[in-house]
Formats: sequence, structure tokens, C-alpha cells
Amino acid sequence: MPHAKRWLYLVHRWLGVLLCAFFAMWFISGVVMMYVGYPKLTQAERLAHLPPLRSATLGTEPLLEPADALAHAGLTGPLQDLRLAVASGARAVYMVVPAAPAGDAVPRPGRAPAPAVIDALTGERLQRVDAEHALASARAFAQEPGARIAHLGTIDEDAFTHSRALDAHRPLHRLHLGDSASTVVYVSGTTGEVVRDAPLQERAWNYAGAWIHWLYPFRGNVFNGYWTDIVNWLSIAGIVLTLTGTVVGVLRWRFQGRYKTGSRTPYRGFMMRWHHVFGLVFALITFTWIFSGLMSMNPWKIFDSGAAPLRQQAMNGGPLVLPPQAATVQALLSGGSPNTRELRWVQSAGHPLVLAYSPTGAPALLDATTAAPHQWPPGAVAEAAARLLPHAVVRTETLTAYDLHYYDRATHTMTGGGDKPLPALRLVFDDPHATWIHIDPHTGAVLGRTDSYRRTSRWLFSMLHSWDWLPLLERRPLWDIVLIVLSLGGAVLSATGVVIGLRRLGTKFAFVAGPASQLAGQGRRRRARVLPTTGG
Repeated sequence: MPHAKRWLYLVHRWLGVLLCAFFAMWFISGVVMMYVGYPKLTQAERLAHLPPLRSATLGTEPLLEPADALAHAGLTGPLQDLRLAVASGARAVYMVVPAAPAGDAVPRPGRAPAPAVIDALTGERLQRVDAEHALASARAFAQEPGARIAHLGTIDEDAFTHSRALDAHRPLHRLHLGDSASTVVYVSGTTGEVVRDAPLQERAWNYAGAWIHWLYPFRGNVFNGYWTDIVNWLSIAGIVLTLTGTVVGVLRWRFQGRYKTGSRTPYRGFMMRWHHVFGLVFALITFTWIFSGLMSMNPWKIFDSGAAPLRQQAMNGGPLVLPPQAATVQALLSGGSPNTRELRWVQSAGHPLVLAYSPTGAPALLDATTAAPHQWPPGAVAEAAARLLPHAVVRTETLTAYDLHYYDRATHTMTGGGDKPLPALRLVFDDPHATWIHIDPHTGAVLGRTDSYRRTSRWLFSMLHSWDWLPLLERRPLWDIVLIVLSLGGAVLSATGVVIGLRRLGTKFAFVAGPASQLAGQGRRRRARVLPTTGG
């Protein structure tokens, strides 16, 4: 038993020397991330920076209709996605993604067909995105005709573009907009679209926030292939540190009676005393955050259920095929908002439709043949969505308010900035994975899928790490106060551990250096006795 206790102390001591600096960094950077997130370009931001589509129709040359543009570019067959916007090189273009070659399965990442970009005036396909093209895209994004935009070269990946969602757009053109926010934008080397923006304030805070919190110094360099393992094993070591520290703290605390000093802790030094006290008070939250941080990595794919992909084509009645008598672009723009920034053709629940997006609000839903507003028959969307899985639907719910599993977060947060409209449909399936699917009843789009594995991940990560609990999120600044107080407590615990660790290392170095310096001094004295002296 004494040997076991000694090993317990030694493990906690030296893991603390190694990890307390990481703990302090995680607590402080976590507070920063509450207010400044990793750079992203949300759908709302992207639309707000696109020029209105109607401006592209005012020129002397009319825009090609989608069927004509596709034929001119030599693209035939069904489509997965088709968009029209002034989004590449400051010109109106069709963004086309051909349908998956076979089957209903959604293509896996890295296997999706490459997008094609077609000039909506000439029908020519974009062959390459050079600096001039990227400058034009950035100038349109900035919406400042006199902006002094600087092309900073091309990069494959940097501190603000580690997201795997950008892989299809690499290499990226990096440009400085020369605006008051000192914004840097990244233009896709594939499509010529602006795919990320990062103002100076966001970039600066990120070095103290998400970039360091997620250990991104180990990304984009020789450690890149080991980044996942580094995060996982540091988290596991952190869990061991908190557990051993908790046991040591409880063993050393006098719950009954006191030490000779009159205190319940045996430590007399300021740092050791407060490390002991804060360790007991904040042990649980420290363990919770380190453990849930590990869960965010989905270590060893423990939350992957292996469920089959959704049968999107079964729901939608096949891939996207333009109707023979398609409504003209001009008619679609007239049917949408005057501020329409993008038209998107979709096949939804058996109907060819067009979504007319403006910067605010839900998109206008138009019939792709008549350009008239589309109205769904009662129950049509839910009936179509039931074909997403080859299993019975247990129940269909209409959500008019957010709940524990369908909710929205602030745009800057890791899970924020997505499309979480209300009302929404929830279909609960009777399948082995207990699947729930959320559907937008306005557009018929699939908003998300969750199953028993992912709901467990939601509890072990989002709930424990970000405290995504609606009664708390809806009562700001209570959420802020609770998380900041807990984070500062954990930071004090970690900072005292850093000081104690440095002192421990200093003592070890002094112990090693002391005898060596004594031996060196003895040697110098012996040499002094035998060397001849000089003098007057």
C-alpha cells in the first residue's frame, strides 16, 4: 500500500509537470472561444457579399439559360447541384456538380464528382483560377470599387484554413482586401469563389483561442499526420492527471480534525496550498472538460455507427434533371426577391424546384417550370422523407421550438452558423440505429441526421464541453458567468501547477548541478596549488 501511494504521487507529480501548461492554455483559450471562433464563411455572410443577380442581367448580352450553358460546356446527364450567382471572377456563373455515377448513396468525401464552373454569358468552362481571376472575385466580395486589394500568393493550408471542408478548393489564393477590418479572404483554386474570410481581429484572437485550443500548431507541418494522436493521447494523459490528483487531494485533506498548523491541508507554501484547495473544488469540471474534449475527437471512431447513407434519390424521385420547358432565369428572378443573390435548382420530394436566396430570411421556393411559388400538399414532404431509409417511421414530429437535440448556436461557435430553421420536421425511424432525421418543411431539404451513437456523442461532447443546455443558453449572461468562473478556477489550478512544476524542475537541476559544481571547484583549487605563481 505505501508503494502504491508513492507511485500515485509520482504519476500525478510528473504528469502535472508535463501537462499543467496545456491545461492552463486550454482553460484560457476556451474563454476566448466563447466569443471569437475559428474563421468561417457562413451561408448568410456568403450571400451578403454576392452582388445581386439582377445586376448581371442588365448588360447588353443576356445570360444563357441553364440548359444552354450545360450543353455549351458539354455537360449532359443528371446533376447533383446547380447554382447561378455572381460568385467567380465577378461574373455570373453556373456552378455545376454532376450526379454520383451510380446508386442512391451520397458520395463519400474525396469521391464526389468535381464541380464545373460555366460562364453564364459565354458558356465557357473555367479552366484555371489565376491571380487576376482571384482578384476579381475578392473585389466583388469586398463590394468596394476602389478597394486596394493585394494578392498574397497561393497556399495549400495555413493557420486559418485547416478545415477539411476546404480540401476540394486547394490550393487557395490568399488576398488582403485593404479594408478597415484588414480582412484576408481565401479564393478557391478550383471554382474561383471566396470560400473563407478572416478579419484581423478574428485572426489575432484566434492565436489565443481556437488555433491554440485545438493544438493547430501541430497542423500543416511535419506533425500533421500525428495531430489526431497527439490530441487524443494528451487528453488521455490529462484524464489520468485529474484522476490521480483528485485521489491525492482527497487523501491529503483532513475532513475531520486539522493538521498542526490548524489547516485541513498539510501544505504550508502558498502555491501548494492553493493548488490543493482549487484541485478539490475544480477537479470535477477539469475532468469533465478534458474527457469531453477527447470525445470531440471521436477517438478510434467510437461514435461511428456504420449506418448506411440516406437514400436521397429515393426521397427526391431521382437526381436533378432540368425540365424540358424550364422557366427562364429572368422569370425566376421576377418570382423571387428583388435582392436575390443566388438561384439553385434542386430535385426535392419528386419536384424540380428553384430556391431563390437573398441575404436574409428563408429562400423563395419556385416551380422550376412555371416560376410560380411552390406550395407543398399536406404531408408531402414527410411522406417523401420516409423513403430515406428502408425502415418504418415510428412517428413524425413538427418542431416549433428548439430542444436538446435540435438547436441553434451562435454563428462563431464550432457548431453554429448552419441552417437550423423553425419549424422543422423530425422523423423517427424504427431501425437498428434509432435514426432521427430533421427536414426543412419549407424546402424539403435534409437538415441533419442523428442516431443513438451521435446522440451519445452530443451528450458527451456538446453538453459536457460547451454546456449546450437550452435552459442555460437561453439565459445569457448566466451561461457566460458560469463558464467563465469555472474556467478561471481551472486556470488558477493549472497555473499553480505550472509554478510548482517549474520549482520541482529547478530543484532537480540544482541537485544535479550542485555536486558537479562542487567537484569542479575542488578541481580548480587543486590546480591552483600546483600551478606556478607570478608576482612582483
